Amino acid sequence: MQTGKHPSFLLAILLCGCVCTQASAHSGHPQHRAHQHGVAELQVAVDGPSLVVRLDSPLDNLLGFERAPRSDQERAAAERLLARLKAGERVVTPTAAAGCTLASVEVVAPVLQGGAGGDGHADLTAEWRFQCREPARLSGLRVELFAEHPRLKRLDATVAGPRGQKAQRLTARMPDLVW
Repeated sequence: MQTGKHPSFLLAILLCGCVCTQASAHSGHPQHRAHQHGVAELQVAVDGPSLVVRLDSPLDNLLGFERAPRSDQERAAAERLLARLKAGERVVTPTAAAGCTLASVEVVAPVLQGGAGGDGHADLTAEWRFQCREPARLSGLRVELFAEHPRLKRLDATVAGPRGQKAQRLTARMPDLVW
């Protein structure tokens, strides 16, 4: 199979590993990190001109609460968060020389989008898909989450791409993922 013709190939492999890890966590095997405040996961897949970035985070990191908003102030904060995440270029900035443009965004936060309240540990998933004119020049990205979300202390990032796989820890002092 030629991965250049299947832009979601690397993401599928990357996410399969995450799903399998989550499934084993629910089966009683302690292989997956539990829902942990202050920590989120970032998965990045690069396949030819396609760049896919996925964020999985407890809502507490981004809002300070993990339930449906109860006040006008909380509703406004949730709406601002969702709007900011949907404007992905303000959150994830790929290497400028690669000429990447945002192609699509998907944000899933059931507790903020009219879904059930859950078990008190609500999460958010955001996925940004970029198309890059000069993919050979794509060497990293900057994550712009820490300044506006001080409860977020660490992003555990993984990258799968033509240069192999890599893991890196991002913080407010080191928000750049380089591969």
